[in-house]
Amino acid sequence: MLKARLGDEIYSSWFKSLEFESFDGRIVKVSVPVKFVRNWIQEHYADHLLACSRIEFTSAERVDVIWRQPGSAAQRAGEARAVETTAAGAQLAPTSPQAESPQRNIGFRVPAPPAQRTSAGGLEGSPLDPRYTFDSFVVGASNRMAHAGATQVAETVMTDAPGYNPLYLHSAVGLGKSHLLQAIAWEVKRRSPTAQVLYLTAERFRYQFVEALRSSDPLAFKERFRNIHMLLIDDLEFLQGERTEQEFDHIINALLDGGKQVVVASARAPNQIERLNERMRSRLQRGLVTELQPLDHELRLKVLEKRLAEKRATDPSFALSRDVIELLALRLTENGRELEGAVTRLYATWQYMRTPITLDIAETVIRDLVQNLEPRRIKIEDILRIISRHYGVSKGDLLSQRRHRSVVWPRQIGMYLAKHLTARSLPEIGRRFGGRDHTTVLHAIRKIEGEITKNPHLEGELEELKRLLNH
Repeated sequence: MLKARLGDEIYSSWFKSLEFESFDGRIVKVSVPVKFVRNWIQEHYADHLLACSRIEFTSAERVDVIWRQPGSAAQRAGEARAVETTAAGAQLAPTSPQAESPQRNIGFRVPAPPAQRTSAGGLEGSPLDPRYTFDSFVVGASNRMAHAGATQVAETVMTDAPGYNPLYLHSAVGLGKSHLLQAIAWEVKRRSPTAQVLYLTAERFRYQFVEALRSSDPLAFKERFRNIHMLLIDDLEFLQGERTEQEFDHIINALLDGGKQVVVASARAPNQIERLNERMRSRLQRGLVTELQPLDHELRLKVLEKRLAEKRATDPSFALSRDVIELLALRLTENGRELEGAVTRLYATWQYMRTPITLDIAETVIRDLVQNLEPRRIKIEDILRIISRHYGVSKGDLLSQRRHRSVVWPRQIGMYLAKHLTARSLPEIGRRFGGRDHTTVLHAIRKIEGEITKNPHLEGELEELKRLLNH
């Protein structure tokens, strides 16, 4: 009945995984395996679901949609037995300490390859993620210099012509500096298996030094670094404690004086870290200091395509349409972790639902990842009114099929503002702007974004329109 009432596409997208749970004479309970599917059905199709249920259960007063976690009791028992069998026959992947790898929870948990640790001089390093290699790093204009410096260091560290020393990478969170550090470690170990490589987060360095102080063995701690060929320090800005900082200075100076390779990553450049003394700041700036810039639109697309290809390598039947990839690149602009998290979420959603990922599904899945998607009071009707007044174009022209530039440009501005100032989906925006296709909306948004980079006056004009809308 739902399929006949709503159509095959809506039924397949939202109701295919729905299962009947119970009816107590008043309340019908049904379940779905994904929270956002439950929320979407409750928000958009509750009336339809109740109407259809009442045909079968005439005394039904309401329908409760609950979250299956994940499936019936019989299914969960079967899954538990499967897990026990797996655990008995195989070693589970070790997990890294939470304190060393603070990761934002980005959705469904997908099994990752086992992490490994470097060790040298009796010191145990921080976990290395096998996924963080040069092959999996996506290069673009914003990170090309950092990537080139990292590859040169990795290829020359055990030769007579070493590369940049030290190499200092800095960027905001999630732009790839930790990825490059770990890629260097993997590449050096691949080229020279006997190389003494130690990868440490600043927090791990501090922990090991404090342990050495507690055991009254600080000199032995320093001696352990003597035979290291390469030291990689991540998250330098988290190095805290006066004695820890002094010891770090001594060790870095000794390594550099001995011709050993040092690679450092931080959220800030050396001259922006107040705790560094002038000598250490000068030494870190002696080599190559390079910043990984925010990902531009082109690089975001490349990252998404790379992560999609990685998923398809294990499951070729998984696919995302070009429109969905464009949507992700358009909306998730903060860093690469958001992009990877979005692909992981959509893959997990697809595994549950086994239905093509539509734009509506994608927008629902990534909603909490988008920083500016908090509900706003601005409505598309408000945008149409302000655009009409500002550009001297009637609302009828904005909604018409006219393609004169005097109409098309304000219309594209309106679509751009609607996407950034409301929580409406692309298809919804298209419908409100004269029944246009979502691809037209995407084109308009990309057009305006491209013009902003070339026309500084446009940015000011957009800010003025936003001010009028918020007035």
